[in-house]
Amino acid sequence: MPELPEVETTCRGIAPHIQGKRITAVEIRQAKLRWPMPDNLSALLLGQSVLSISRRAKYLLLATASGTLLIHLGMSGSLRVVTNDLPASKHDHLDIIFADGTVLRFNDPRRFGSVLWTAEAIEQHPLMKNLGPEPLLADFNGKLLYDLSRNRKVPVKTFIMNSHIVVGVGNIYANEALFTAGILPTKAAGKITLARYQVLADCIRDVLQWAIQQGGTTLRDFVNEAGKPGYFQQQLKVYGRTGLPCLSCGEALEEVRLANRSTVFCRHCQR
Repeated sequence: MPELPEVETTCRGIAPHIQGKRITAVEIRQAKLRWPMPDNLSALLLGQSVLSISRRAKYLLLATASGTLLIHLGMSGSLRVVTNDLPASKHDHLDIIFADGTVLRFNDPRRFGSVLWTAEAIEQHPLMKNLGPEPLLADFNGKLLYDLSRNRKVPVKTFIMNSHIVVGVGNIYANEALFTAGILPTKAAGKITLARYQVLADCIRDVLQWAIQQGGTTLRDFVNEAGKPGYFQQQLKVYGRTGLPCLSCGEALEEVRLANRSTVFCRHCQR
């Protein structure tokens, strides 16, 4: 599932190719995604220019003069920039075509993604207004995590994956950040000290920034047929390494399920 670094990499990858360009056609092949695309999406977008491309949580926001297009990649979605002579494949559900022949193409085999529209202020959209802070910005810190965690009995991994607490800390990077911080993922959120939350907040930020940098090495891939950025090649320390030696101490990594998610950790290095 695309997480914050993958969405940020996508945002940075497509922005130079579509920002400032005018939309001349919209081709919808499959409107039934997690939520149906607006019936009048073509009419809403035709003639509009993309003023900016940004990210909020795991949503990509394409701003125009009349409103904002919200795109979520869901479980299997991807965006890539192609030319209008490249035939669509089976799961290419949406093409946004620009005046110079550039096409922004949305592909989603499992159809858990979404393409929505709002003419209102984006921060007031129902999907946006209750989100927590961005983990890469200054208003996210250990004191915030500590204050929100008091008397919470949920495991700390579940806590930091709650988008009302902080956005974009998905399963892969929650595993990685907790390992880097030396915190056992099953530990109750309310039992963790301020000092350890300060370390964890820094680790969350560092892990996400590292992952974005990994993806950023292959931004050119967004303009070819494959459309696969570099995050598929990341070397993760714990996620996906159940039973293998811990890279720090050599002990075998263990796995449990938390909130139905794979949770990998080192019992020796994390407490």
